[in-house]
Amino acid sequence: MKILEAKNIDKYFRKPVDFHVLKDINFSIDKGKFVSIMGKSGSGKSTLLYILSTMDTDYEGELYLNNELITGKTEKELSIIRNKEIGFVFQFHYLLSDFSVIENVMLPAKKLGIKTLEEIKEDAFINLKKLGIEHLENKKASQVSGGEKQRVAIARALINNPSIIMGDEPTGNLDSKNADNIFNIFKELSQKQNLSLLIVTHDDDFAKRTDRIITMEDGKIIN
Repeated sequence: MKILEAKNIDKYFRKPVDFHVLKDINFSIDKGKFVSIMGKSGSGKSTLLYILSTMDTDYEGELYLNNELITGKTEKELSIIRNKEIGFVFQFHYLLSDFSVIENVMLPAKKLGIKTLEEIKEDAFINLKKLGIEHLENKKASQVSGGEKQRVAIARALINNPSIIMGDEPTGNLDSKNADNIFNIFKELSQKQNLSLLIVTHDDDFAKRTDRIITMEDGKIIN
């Protein structure tokens, strides 16, 4: 089953002059697959990720999530889809430093508003436990290490049981040991929970161990 599909995606930057930044992007990601995107700076990786994550709607072509056409939906509809179906993990964790670890993990589920606070807290604790950081639940986010922060960010990304996790350089700020830990967490999510992952990375070692590498150059997919 295809979780994500891009068909004939083109993207232009119009200012200060027209620039064709993404050129006829076509690919799909199946359920449970762990896919990395590589390419030099300026190749269009992050621009593509913003489109795939529904945050940028100014493009030509079609985007499908769970075989449903996402292109053309309203911002309100996209916001719900984004919150429910896509989990995000960035290079910078974007945790709220004055909130506790468990409060940070709960935030997307509170925003979605489907479950009670008790249910959300229970789900958040289960995710912290999966990632081996349940002992940090009541610590302020500012009091945990860089590697732990990224685990908290992953727990937060998982809270609404998304169809896909998208990451932009999620190991870019970590030492090799912590980067390896994060990779292993992603691999386990893919294999044990059949979760799809799409990760932009500069790390060759990380990419080589994923199921598939999409390589970009000058706004095109070259393999």
